[in-house]
Amino acid sequence: MNTKPPVLLTNPIHPQWLPVLQQHCEVTIAPDISPSTLIRLVANAEGLMVRAQLPPDLFEHAPRLRAVVRHGVGLDMIPVTSASMHRIPVANLPGSNTTAVVEYCLAAMLHLRRGLADIDARLRDRGWAAARPKADQGTELAQSVCGIVGVGAIGSRLAAAANGLGMRVLGLTRRPDSLPQYVTPADKRTLFEQADVVVLCCPLNQETRGLVDASILATMKPDALLINVSRGAVIDTKAVVTALRSGNLGGAALDVHDRQPLVGDEFVFDCPNLLLTPHVAGITATSMRAMSEGAVTTMLALLRGEQPANVVNPEVFL
Repeated sequence: MNTKPPVLLTNPIHPQWLPVLQQHCEVTIAPDISPSTLIRLVANAEGLMVRAQLPPDLFEHAPRLRAVVRHGVGLDMIPVTSASMHRIPVANLPGSNTTAVVEYCLAAMLHLRRGLADIDARLRDRGWAAARPKADQGTELAQSVCGIVGVGAIGSRLAAAANGLGMRVLGLTRRPDSLPQYVTPADKRTLFEQADVVVLCCPLNQETRGLVDASILATMKPDALLINVSRGAVIDTKAVVTALRSGNLGGAALDVHDRQPLVGDEFVFDCPNLLLTPHVAGITATSMRAMSEGAVTTMLALLRGEQPANVVNPEVFL
């Protein structure tokens, strides 16, 4: 009698695709994502689907594991080097949440520039006259400069959208020759000095950790915006808050944070002109369905012994 391979999910997946996985696998959803829980549950798993930070030594406790799939794109949650040492293939889903993140960035720009939520609140609380913006309030995105740090799948799509809105686009990337013709390559200082909106959508690595610190913030226009959909460690959060409080930065949107989840007592909560969201830029019903479909399809292929093209450490198959 054939037994189904056990697969551990760190978090739930889209309800449309969970039954598909369950048809072929014995599925366990972790009750919490603490290191001790994940280490205990992975001991019997042959497959692991990842939506949470993994302990760095997890694969030392997973003797049966033969497939790891990131339900998403970013690989910083997975100790890929350790997986490779244990001959475990790791796959992710490039492009699966690109549209969701780009739309979040545009929504954040509009939120910070137009302040519609505040206008709505004033209209409800204080009436028509109090709600109407003054003549010097509300700045249009057209004719302004959008600086994008990390012009990969997300950055490229955002650049196209910004260009479509009439923005001039600057891009900071390791591959300037790959930029679309409507994106002007720029070094770090030039981008931060000239941009009216800076969007961080780069991966977290040794080059980008602490990329935005007090010194680079001091070069920005005082009414500029900063949007971070990368990782919390890419910015010095205290320096960003200081710039916002002092009026040296016009506004910011942070979807990723130094410590997640936020619990409500962090210093960011009483900062002016700061939009806070709980790491949801890539999450919509549409993207969750797409990510779950890709994750389930890839997991089943790996468990069948296949080598999908989206494996990030293909050397383990050699």
